[in-house]
Amino acid sequence: MEEFELEPGEQITRSVRRHWIVLVGTLVPYLVFAILPLFIPVAIVFIGSANPSIGQALAANLSQAGPWLVMLLAFWWLFLWISVFSIFTRYFLTVWVITTTRIVDIHQYGFFSRQVSSFLLNRVQDVTTNVEGLFPTIFGFGTLNVETAGRDEKFTMTGIENPTELRDLIMREVAALHADGQMPHAGV
Repeated sequence: MEEFELEPGEQITRSVRRHWIVLVGTLVPYLVFAILPLFIPVAIVFIGSANPSIGQALAANLSQAGPWLVMLLAFWWLFLWISVFSIFTRYFLTVWVITTTRIVDIHQYGFFSRQVSSFLLNRVQDVTTNVEGLFPTIFGFGTLNVETAGRDEKFTMTGIENPTELRDLIMREVAALHADGQMPHAGV
C-alpha cells in the first residue's frame, strides 16, 4: 500500500471496507434526485388539468426558458454526478488494514483529504462489536470498536461486513503476538 510501509516480517492479514449495502443506501437519495426533474412535465400536465390557465402559463414560460432550463438541468445533474463520485471515492479509499502487528485506519474525508492512523496490536485492550437494527442484522454489517492502551484511543469502523468475524481475527492476531513473546504479559 502507498499509504504506509510494512515493517520487516509484517504481513497484511485483511483489508476491510464498509459493506456494499451501506454504499447503496447512501446512493439511493441521489438516484431519486437525478430522476426528479424528469417528472416536471408530468407535474405541469397535472397542474394544467386541475387549473388550465395556470397550466398554459407554466407551459408558455417553460417554452421560452428552454435553453436556460436545459442549462439548469445540466448543472443539477453535474452537481449530483460530482456528489456521487465523492461518495464512491470515500467508500473505496476508506479502509482498515489488519496486519500481523498493527491495524492501519485509512480514512478518506474528501477528494484531497486523507488521514492515516495506526496502532500496534499489543496496545489493544478491548474489541467490541455492535449490530443494531433490521437491515444490519439481515445483511450482516455493524460497527467495530477497538480501544487501545495509553491515551485511551478508540478506533471505530461503522458499516463493516461481519464485525464479529473481524473482532475474532483481531483477537487471534493479538493472541499470536502474545504467544510469540512480542507482547508483554499482564502484570509485568
